[in-house]
Amino acid sequence: MKTNIKLMVAAGMVAFATSCTDLDVPVKSQYTHYPNSKIAIEAKMAGIYNQLRDMLGRRYYEAMSLSSDEQTAVSYSGGWIDAGAYSHPSLHNFTYEDNTIDWMKVLGEGCVKANEVITSNADDKYKTPARAMRAYFEFIMMDCWGDAPIIDPTVEGIDIRDRQPRADVARYIEKELLDIIPRLSTEVGGENYGKPNKYMAQALLAKLYINWAVYTAASVDQYDAATAVNEKLDACISVCDELINSGKFNLGSMPYRFKFGPNNSALNVEDFIYAMPYDTYTAQGMQYGRANSYKDIKSLNPSYYGMKLSNSGGAYMTMTPEFANLFSLPGDERNNCVIGGQVYVYDPTTLLPTSQLAKDRAGNPLVLTKSITLRYTDAAHTTLDWKNLDVGDDLEGWRQGYRSVKFFVIDDDYKNGRNQSNDLPIFRYADILLTKAEALVRKGTAGATAQALFNQIRAYVHAPLLTHVPTLQDIYEERGREFMNENWRRNDMIRFGHFEDEFFPHYRSNPNANFEKTRRIFPLYYKTLNLNTSWKQNPGYPQP
Repeated sequence: MKTNIKLMVAAGMVAFATSCTDLDVPVKSQYTHYPNSKIAIEAKMAGIYNQLRDMLGRRYYEAMSLSSDEQTAVSYSGGWIDAGAYSHPSLHNFTYEDNTIDWMKVLGEGCVKANEVITSNADDKYKTPARAMRAYFEFIMMDCWGDAPIIDPTVEGIDIRDRQPRADVARYIEKELLDIIPRLSTEVGGENYGKPNKYMAQALLAKLYINWAVYTAASVDQYDAATAVNEKLDACISVCDELINSGKFNLGSMPYRFKFGPNNSALNVEDFIYAMPYDTYTAQGMQYGRANSYKDIKSLNPSYYGMKLSNSGGAYMTMTPEFANLFSLPGDERNNCVIGGQVYVYDPTTLLPTSQLAKDRAGNPLVLTKSITLRYTDAAHTTLDWKNLDVGDDLEGWRQGYRSVKFFVIDDDYKNGRNQSNDLPIFRYADILLTKAEALVRKGTAGATAQALFNQIRAYVHAPLLTHVPTLQDIYEERGREFMNENWRRNDMIRFGHFEDEFFPHYRSNPNANFEKTRRIFPLYYKTLNLNTSWKQNPGYPQP
């Protein structure tokens, strides 16, 4: 299934190698008359998809996971400090110089490339997917930075170079999706794998609706999860019902872990509504395993992945103790996606731990601690390094924190610049089930329906079924288990009112942690502001 999109990406990289457009440059099509050949059109489309692949890679993943309670940064006696690029998100102490937020330009360029198709004489079967991709790019900009440019030259009364109010961007996305959904393809899988269709747009619309109160609040800091009223709950339920009733998707019969494993595209994952294909050679950028792996993993033979790895681990992201506590339900298959305590070697075929102990370079059993012990900054051992989150560059430091093995690593991929071939799900059927359950609970009309939806998730992972109507807290915690490392935790925390919670190292006792509600969106990267001189920095952050 990856073959077609791989070839398209290769063609697209050639086509767009010299066409880079800044956000402050007017959007114009490169062609007065669009090339008629299928190859030329699909090369343009591939350029759009490649922008998304680039965006979903390393930096986006770092920003989403590290700013949530899902993972925390750690450094190793100077290693991986990188001017606070990783510790700042964990502390909600972002700066406009952090590399972890340097990807807005990728989104803007994606909109520009989409416009080149949309404003051309290409067939509508290409224009509507391009509009779906543009809507998704706009959604991510709005979600992460609040006010965002609407890079659509057909919208009257705006300058596409200016940022528009967040609520206006949300309404624009809604209008776009409602217009194109009836005209998008209903084909799934095969050569359509990784391409936008009707169901991708519906899933995006459901995500927009469930967050509607967040996006339309008077300002980012005035959203209050306890009192906010979401006027789009009925619309959200309706969209979820359409997806559920389409019959195109289900939770599948395969074990949870295989959905995210190496070469998962070959498994025809029925749960994936929309996914981004990756390949270690032809579609690179998936390096989630590198960030999560034990730092000294190259010396382990075999590693806990069941084989010796050719490259070292980055290991600068580890699970927070609070998030690790979620993976404790009896019989829950998702527990196998987390390693901690005594570590065992996994079978790379079954993706399950064996009875073989993993051992560190000293030959001792490898034991990872749930709690994270920081180094002291002074000889008297009175002050812990809460600023740099330094755990020490030794055996003791390397074993701090539980680790995710959800996007399982194999050396055939990892040896090639640590680029994995695990496809990344963006929208899943499981998300639609829990989103509908959440909307019902928020409406106060949950009843048995929300419980049944919730228990579909529990049943397929063999976790204990819920014996009561789920509360919002139940759903929030379940979303943490189900969508770990899928880039939705920050989004969930804000909507459920938990973004300002205390979790390692985001503790009020930590003088480096920030609890301002303005931190729910990121600062604009200084290079973005340099390119767009009329833009102002987001509230709560200094102007460069």
